[in-house]
Amino acid sequence: MLLPPSLSRNIVKAIVESNLGSLYFLHQEEDSEEEPKLKYERLSNGVTEILQKDAASCMTVHDKVEVIIFHPQGHFSSESSVKINQISLDESGEHVGICSEDGKVQVFGLYTREGFHENFDCPIKVVALHPQFTRSNYKQFVTGGNKLLLYERNWLNRWKTSVLHEGEGSITNIQWRANLIAWANNVGVKIYDISTKQRITNVLRDNVSLRPDMYPCSLCWKDNTTLIVGWGTSIKICVVKERNPTEMRDLPSRYVEIVSAFETEFFISGLAPLADQLVTLYFVKENSDHMDEDFRARPRLDIIQPLPEGCEEISSDALTVRNFQDNECRDYRLEHSEGESLFYIISPKDIVVAKERDQDDHIDWLLEKKKYEEALMAAEISFKNIKRHDVQKIGMAYINHLVEKGDYDNAARKCQKVLGKNMELWENEVYRFKTIGQLKAISQYLPRGDLRLRPAIYEMILHEFLKTDYEGFATLIREWPGELYNNMAIVQAVTDHLKRDPTNRTLLTTLAELYTYDQRYDRALEIYLRLRHKDVYQLIHKHNLFSSIEDKIVLLMDFDKEKAVDMLLDNEDKLSTDRVVEELADRPELLHVYLHKLFKRDHHKGQKYHERQIVLYAEYDRPNLLPFLRDSTHCPLEKALEVCQQRNFVEETVFLLSRMGNCRRALQMIMEELEDVDKAIEFAKEQDDAELWEDLISYSIDKPPFITGLLNNIGTHVDPILLIHRIKEGMEIPNLRDSLVKILQDYNLQILLREGCKKILVADSLSLLQKMHRTQMKGVRVDEENICESCHATILPSDMAKPFSVVVFHCRHMFHKECLPSSGTIPGVQFCNICSAKRRGPGSGILEMKK
Repeated sequence: MLLPPSLSRNIVKAIVESNLGSLYFLHQEEDSEEEPKLKYERLSNGVTEILQKDAASCMTVHDKVEVIIFHPQGHFSSESSVKINQISLDESGEHVGICSEDGKVQVFGLYTREGFHENFDCPIKVVALHPQFTRSNYKQFVTGGNKLLLYERNWLNRWKTSVLHEGEGSITNIQWRANLIAWANNVGVKIYDISTKQRITNVLRDNVSLRPDMYPCSLCWKDNTTLIVGWGTSIKICVVKERNPTEMRDLPSRYVEIVSAFETEFFISGLAPLADQLVTLYFVKENSDHMDEDFRARPRLDIIQPLPEGCEEISSDALTVRNFQDNECRDYRLEHSEGESLFYIISPKDIVVAKERDQDDHIDWLLEKKKYEEALMAAEISFKNIKRHDVQKIGMAYINHLVEKGDYDNAARKCQKVLGKNMELWENEVYRFKTIGQLKAISQYLPRGDLRLRPAIYEMILHEFLKTDYEGFATLIREWPGELYNNMAIVQAVTDHLKRDPTNRTLLTTLAELYTYDQRYDRALEIYLRLRHKDVYQLIHKHNLFSSIEDKIVLLMDFDKEKAVDMLLDNEDKLSTDRVVEELADRPELLHVYLHKLFKRDHHKGQKYHERQIVLYAEYDRPNLLPFLRDSTHCPLEKALEVCQQRNFVEETVFLLSRMGNCRRALQMIMEELEDVDKAIEFAKEQDDAELWEDLISYSIDKPPFITGLLNNIGTHVDPILLIHRIKEGMEIPNLRDSLVKILQDYNLQILLREGCKKILVADSLSLLQKMHRTQMKGVRVDEENICESCHATILPSDMAKPFSVVVFHCRHMFHKECLPSSGTIPGVQFCNICSAKRRGPGSGILEMKK
């Protein structure tokens, strides 16, 4: 870095740029579960070596020149050694202001030859440049010794001096932000508005018992209007606000409101803003039981959250700086770089940089605490921002940790996520799990999609399961695609095991699945049928194996009749009915099930087997015989009658006799063999034959129970008087009185019904007559479009002034009167010739128009 000639004799001991030194360790509990908010590092580039013989006195921070440090042994001339009190940089980092203990002040440009030099007769503690000092109209700076002086360069390029404040002791701190200058002296903190040239406020010091030179005031601007003041153990947050114009009078245009004020546990050595929080550097004194006076402990750097009437501690770090036992509160300073959120802790023999922890630091801490899952999640979320870590490496560390813990299932599950598409890593993990005897744990997570491992890997796992776990082996065969491994090799292995255990159902089922993968469906079908496995039907459907089951229909029916018959009927185009009947010929009970379902689906498809079905129904399913006889139109009745008579099936025989026309014989069987008068009466009602009723009465006349049944039921079909007259005198008939009462009630009911019907008929006739009368009374429209039905001329004359006569009938036919023939047999009554000719009934004329 080039310095102006005026400083050619000055020695700048160290200019430390943005690179940082080795990791700086904190003094904190190693097992703490709270993650630190900041990380610490010492400055490098020879600073440590310099501080071993010299001491840092002041420091400033900027993006271009991170840190400039002056030591007490640094000097303005080679003949003297003077302490540099402060360095100030403008926002551009191109101009520097320096003040020293011997009263000298210099302001110069780092890249220009312009400069200012002044000597005072008292030590100058602080200097501050205008933030925009680089710009020509902002060439201003202030110095603080016994008084606060403002230097301004006028248009003649001369420096003008103004006293802003004096008389309250030494100025110990100055902070300039925008148009506001804040400074501290022995009494308190003042704020000056340079744009209005008005002093805004005076914030008094709280603890006046502390020496200002030993416990100096700390000032920092959070933004252009917020000033943070720390003094002793007190912190105040002051906000500069605009005053309402109506309240001004002789008051400044701005005022200060203290929005937060609180006490801290330790003495404040420095302050810096961090977003909405506050970074505080504390000087710590602690009591000891072994010493009479307090001893100096490690300084602390805390992050606190200011509240209106207090604060909340976010984090607290004790810093092991060199020679901290010898330092006072005034020996510590805190500088910060706003651009990078860097915080510099300066002490005479050490300089430490605190920096906000990034995602890499967060992951470091999680890994150190063995919180691998959280570390992996954090890395995955911020994979674009992390620099020192790799997601996969963190995942591998997590898997190793789980394996060491013996949590093999979770370790295997994480492999799927961590190893991803890296086949080499996958194979390494598989062999590791094999070494520790945990192949089963990783088996269910192996890649099985587009990315696959070598077939030998999958075969190794299958062989492992085959040795120890048949069920697990079967599960893998079901879940894994057949192309993952050499199918023939696995089939051979299963076959070898079956030689030792030939009836093992699990191995047989798995072998059938392997044959299916290998498209040897006939072998798979044999095993499924042997095992009576439920998947046999799915296998047949899926692979269209109907040609292979022609000789296995009986086996399929024995396994599950319903499923087998449904499958056969659904695929008649592949297995014909004739073929199925042929196969089931020796198993009539199965043949009946098949033909019965076929008949239910379509009464005509198996018509040529209806004769055979008569015997099958009679033998295996009599309840469905009668419905079959009723629904079938292809059943030979003589054969059916023969079968039913041989087996003495009365109901079926009665039905067949009635269907063949022999109703009298059917009725006789009902009365003689069934002795069921109700069924006999119902049969007579269905046939509605007078001779049958006569036969029924004749058969029942000497049987009192039958007479009772007839009296109760024949009232609506046969005149009960005919039956009553034929009852022998003196015959005792059960419930005769009730039967007679019922006959009378039925008769009365019939009379009531007839009377009701008559009333309804009369009412409907009258209503229709009235409607017809209203209709016939309505007029009929006659216009030029109507024609005479006789002469076919227009019904109305072209000259309406001439007299004319028109006749219109109810049927809407119209005639000229002269076109109608003379009246018929009834004088004065005319009829429509057209309707009379068509036999629609004579329509009388409803209107005669004359003019």
